[in-house]
Amino acid sequence: MIHAAASRSALADLRKRLNTVLPDLSNAIFKWIPVLRQFEGDSRHRELADELYEAAALLSQQPRLRRALGDPSTDAAGRADLARSLFRGQVGDVALGLIADAVSLRWSSPWDLPDALEILGNEALLAAAEQDDQLDTVEDELFRFERILADSGELAAALDETGVPAERRRGLLQSLLGAKVHPITAQLLEHAVTSGRRPTLTLAIDDLLQASAARREHSVARVLTATELTPQQTERLAATLTRLYGREINIRTAVDESVRGGLVVRVGDEVIDGSVASRLAAARIVFAG
Repeated sequence: MIHAAASRSALADLRKRLNTVLPDLSNAIFKWIPVLRQFEGDSRHRELADELYEAAALLSQQPRLRRALGDPSTDAAGRADLARSLFRGQVGDVALGLIADAVSLRWSSPWDLPDALEILGNEALLAAAEQDDQLDTVEDELFRFERILADSGELAAALDETGVPAERRRGLLQSLLGAKVHPITAQLLEHAVTSGRRPTLTLAIDDLLQASAARREHSVARVLTATELTPQQTERLAATLTRLYGREINIRTAVDESVRGGLVVRVGDEVIDGSVASRLAAARIVFAG
């Protein structure tokens, strides 16, 4: 994650640049055939994401290049020219422009540069899902896979094991996903499991869910219950949380038998634990004292 002030400002500028070029990806060709434009736009968003991921991977693997392109004490235009010379012919024009823009900005640490390119890749994919009215689907699939990892420590450890070659971890992930998820969900998860820029896949998914929520200017509440909520209960809970937080809250629910009863609600870093299990644990502590 990018935390330092200078890098946050640079990332905000880079996002604005991304948002100006994304419409061109959707409308460049097949303008007169809406259905074909949708599929072509999706394909070009996904290609852009892969190019940005590849650039980020190269900078992560090449310390001297990362320092040369991320050094704020050198001339910004010179850094941009160097990036263009290195990546021209390796990526498309849109990705090349974004990479040149990225290296010309001021980053608090050279490591923030590849992180920012990864974030842009993620957001290009989320934008494609939003364009196709599939962002809800992608969010839900990410959340449910996060719950699978939470329920299986062995699986999570296997996907996070840095000693295992990235392609083997990708193969394991693909065998789990199959054709069960949207292609954009699969691409986001495949990159997350191979990039090595997040300590765990669970944390990478958490970042993706927050990015998706921010894109639609709402927050996501991840809710664990002992039994599945009805649509009416979900709607009431969303309304209550929206009033509580003063912004729109989108609900993602999962059944977890360890909750026993009540709810465990997580919004960002805040957890509201109203479960029977937590009350029983508190009671045991009291009686033990």
